[in-house]
Amino acid sequence: MTASLKKSGPADTPPPGPEPEAIKAIPVRHYGRWVAAVVVLALLGLLVNAFATAKINYHAIPDFMFDSNVLTGLGKTVLISVLAMALGLVLGVVLAVMRLSKNPVTSAVSWVYIWFFRGTPVYVQLLLWFNLALIFPYINLGPIYRDEMSDFMTPFMAALLGLGLNEAAYMSEIVRSGIQSVDEGQTEAAHALGMSQGRTLRRIVLPQAMRVIVPPTGNEFINMLKTSSLAAAACQYLELLRSTSDIGQSTGATVEMLFLAATWYLILTSIFSIGQFYLERHYARGSLRSLPLTPWQKIKANLTSFSNRQSGGVRA
Repeated sequence: MTASLKKSGPADTPPPGPEPEAIKAIPVRHYGRWVAAVVVLALLGLLVNAFATAKINYHAIPDFMFDSNVLTGLGKTVLISVLAMALGLVLGVVLAVMRLSKNPVTSAVSWVYIWFFRGTPVYVQLLLWFNLALIFPYINLGPIYRDEMSDFMTPFMAALLGLGLNEAAYMSEIVRSGIQSVDEGQTEAAHALGMSQGRTLRRIVLPQAMRVIVPPTGNEFINMLKTSSLAAAACQYLELLRSTSDIGQSTGATVEMLFLAATWYLILTSIFSIGQFYLERHYARGSLRSLPLTPWQKIKANLTSFSNRQSGGVRA
């Protein structure tokens, strides 16, 4: 028997089925976020209610906001912070270079300095500087300078030395980590071109290390603004906290003046935080493919994203 093959034609093709429905994307519901938001808002409400019903004269804060004594203390706070930070930065660079030196004497001296000033509280160091006249009646630097220690070690000088020398110990470690972050091949290439050690450090190493040094240095300066308040109690330096505390004792608004001091500290740290952000952004140009958005750019991007979401919805 011969089997015949039957050719399939168009009539044998199965009829087309119904078209598939469009995929509808359903956002995932995060119930935990809603619960967390409600709890946080409830806690914030309790906190606001506590301060709203407390016996605090909030009108005293704006009344003394721009008082001459407060502004004088504010200026002294900024002055001592800037000068102490400058002293700490310069001495910190020197200590970092000494620590990385192959000379065992300079390396050991740098290590001992860092060990001592990082191992003792800055408040104790401020007290030691301010009371140094009790053990050294005179300061004698030979033909350069000679005077009574009580005249030399003023509250300003004690605060400057106490804060600046303490900061130098921390800045030396920051600078050392920044220097070590630069590839050693950069130094070897500079030496192969005939550059000296000092010129290599200034022209090659430190500019590349700034990307690592700047962020923690900015944090250290912001911390210095707040740490300077210790000089009021330890050295009797008339900075912001001391000025507001004196007003609080004379007017009876002790807590209100502490709130005023906290307000000014928040303003100062906010201003310098903005400067720190743009400084970090400047030194990140050579290491990042795209620079971080500025605060204004973030606001514009969030507004654009929100408007697009409201107009277009969620699409598959």
